[in-house]
Amino acid sequence: MAEALLQKAAGSSLRVASAGSAPSGYVHPLSIKAVAELGLDISDARSKSLDEFIDQRVETVITVCGNVDQICPVFPGQERRYHWPFDDPAHAESSEEEQMAVFRRVRDEIDQVFSAYGLGRKDGTS
Repeated sequence: MAEALLQKAAGSSLRVASAGSAPSGYVHPLSIKAVAELGLDISDARSKSLDEFIDQRVETVITVCGNVDQICPVFPGQERRYHWPFDDPAHAESSEEEQMAVFRRVRDEIDQVFSAYGLGRKDGTS
């Protein structure tokens, strides 16, 4: 979700990629559904490991769940690092309807923060 929402906010001004410290191997179906409600299609997205990016120049690292900021490596060329500790909706345990409510809430929280961040990047202030 985070990758798609940041790319939407930043437009073509940024190259956005997401990766996890312990990738699940799939994109959660409710994540796909929640983002689709905003008109974004992430059905072809895949779960990626940080290892795929460790040798690449990465200007900005944004961590979004739990304490992952504490275990995320520093990348070559890294200039900025931000952490927004959103709940991980994949850990919601209840009916699918209740889980979907959590995915929507987290999606909206991420969208709000990333929209502001994306605008700042376009303006050159972030």
